[in-house]
Amino acid sequence: MESNIEVTGLRKRFGAVTALDGMTFTVAAGKITGFVGPNGAGKSTTMRVILGLDAADEGRVLIGGQPYRALRRPLRHVGALLDAAALQPSRTGRDHLLWLAHSQGLTAKRVDAVAGQVGLGAAARRRAGGYSLGMRQRLGIAAALLGEPRVLLLDEPFNGLDPDGIVWIRDLLASLAADGRAVLVSSHLMSELQGVADHLVVAGRGRVVADASVADLIAAASGDRVLLRTAARPEAMTVLAEAGATVAVTGRDTLTVAGLAAERVVALLTAHAVPFAEVAGHRATLEEAYMELTRDAVEFRADGAR
Repeated sequence: MESNIEVTGLRKRFGAVTALDGMTFTVAAGKITGFVGPNGAGKSTTMRVILGLDAADEGRVLIGGQPYRALRRPLRHVGALLDAAALQPSRTGRDHLLWLAHSQGLTAKRVDAVAGQVGLGAAARRRAGGYSLGMRQRLGIAAALLGEPRVLLLDEPFNGLDPDGIVWIRDLLASLAADGRAVLVSSHLMSELQGVADHLVVAGRGRVVADASVADLIAAASGDRVLLRTAARPEAMTVLAEAGATVAVTGRDTLTVAGLAAERVVALLTAHAVPFAEVAGHRATLEEAYMELTRDAVEFRADGAR
């Protein structure tokens, strides 16, 4: 079975609200695809449609070339973490996994293996109702890995994890993709996705507004801007503005310059005897790229927010 997800033309309405408006993208095997967007962008609905929990009004989803409902013992094909709190609190973590394993024809040996893989250890025999958020996340990830699926969907997997847990989940995701699995990760933490995702699908108002590699998105957001560090900020702003640049203050001694190459900035400052400590091409963060792409797609914004 192929390891990919094909989402094509999904449309979905809830009463008067359009949740999905032609959502289309592919999650490729061997890559970690980040799935991001503002609240109300349609991410959760899309993931529920992929897993057959909601039915789309139009469009289709194929997992390895098949719809989810056609998969026999689906946990062997698709692993998912949508809600870490979706468990019976009086049941132990191990019993929760055993219940899932039994439904898929999997053994207790496999349950113990994934409990160890996610670092639950002895905590697996404790009641899940006493778990911290981070432990519930680990249990949910264990459930997603239970059937050794070739496709994984993880919604906010970084939530509740301590710094060691963040490093662990990064390494886990990288190893899953390196093994040729298709991994879709929905998250609001751009800093974490920048360190782990290969590709990004950006959703806004029920449709895809960007579908590109993380490297390409960052390069596009970086543009032709130059970072300038100088103790003579007013003088530098005057010289560069007179040369046609757009200059923005970004710190006590830093400016961002658009419209002039770094070499030209250096030449102008030198010619006018304006001291500077650094001139370098600006490299945007993934968060900057995301904010630029979604600024017109934010449904809920606080008064005065920019």
